[in-house]
Amino acid sequence: MYPAIFTYEERGVAVEFPDLPGCLTCGKDEEEAIKMAKEAMALHLYSMEKDNDPIPEPSNVKDINTEENEIVCLIEAWMPPFRDEMENRAVKKTLTIPQWLDDIATENNVNFSRILQEGLKKYLGVDEK
Repeated sequence: MYPAIFTYEERGVAVEFPDLPGCLTCGKDEEEAIKMAKEAMALHLYSMEKDNDPIPEPSNVKDINTEENEIVCLIEAWMPPFRDEMENRAVKKTLTIPQWLDDIATENNVNFSRILQEGLKKYLGVDEK
C-alpha cells in the first residue's frame, strides 16, 4: 500500500503518489479517483519492475504534509493478477502479406490473429503462459 494525496478541486480530484514520482491521475469524483489511483499505481509499479528500477518503501501517512483541500489515502493494488493481465493483453501488430495471399485467406475466412499466434508459438517453441 502506498499513500496517495487526493487534492479536491472544482473539476474533480487529482491524485499523486509522493513515493512514486510521475505517478499522477485524477477522477471526476472520489470514487473514480480511487479506481484510477489503483490502476495508475499498479501500472507505475509494473513499469518499474520491467525496468528493474528499485521499488521504494512507502512513506508513513503521518509524515505526509497536506494542504487544506487535500487528504492522504492508502492505495493498494494486488500485483500478481495485474502482471498477468499486462503480460497477456492483446497488442496490435501491423503486417504485410501479398495481395493474392490475402485474397485467398479472406475467401477462406482465415482468422489472421489466431494463425499468427499459432505460427509464432510453433516457430519460437513456446506454449501458453
